[in-house]
Amino acid sequence: MSRIGKKPVAVPSGVTANVTGQMVKVKGPKGELSLKVVDELAVEMAKDGVQVTPRVADRRSLAMWGMQRTLISNMVTGVSKGYTRNLDIAGVGFRAAVQGKNLQLQLGYSHDVVYPIPAGIDIKCEKPTMIAISGIDAQRVGQVAAEIRGFREPEPYKGKGIKYSDEVIRRKEGKKK
Repeated sequence: MSRIGKKPVAVPSGVTANVTGQMVKVKGPKGELSLKVVDELAVEMAKDGVQVTPRVADRRSLAMWGMQRTLISNMVTGVSKGYTRNLDIAGVGFRAAVQGKNLQLQLGYSHDVVYPIPAGIDIKCEKPTMIAISGIDAQRVGQVAAEIRGFREPEPYKGKGIKYSDEVIRRKEGKKK
């Protein structure tokens, strides 16, 4: 039995959850999200929130139980608080700036890297070496952060590149003579 799946997803005030068949729609102050739950699980509104239960206790439904409940929980958190992922840029001359609907990155290449900002994602650059990515969908925020980090991943010798603000880069010692 899934410990996570057993817990109902609490719906805070200001957020409304609507369950229609296998479709779960969550609406809050920041926006609206929806999810189609897999057929092996049953979803219903309970007095204490959204309850997810497996229809049959087979291997696939038990595997999906906790994940689907967490996805619904992430939707509720996203429409109420939102998600933010911060990136730090390290390197001489490395910087970022938001220009219209594009993120302009100077990462030591012979050309600037232009990243079009997807719909539903907000990118801010407080400093030229800090990027804040925010949105209501946790998966999309993480995906955009991973794509931007992928343009110049941090290298272990000098630590240059784009890294998550909470990431620790293990540094290596250079060659000895």
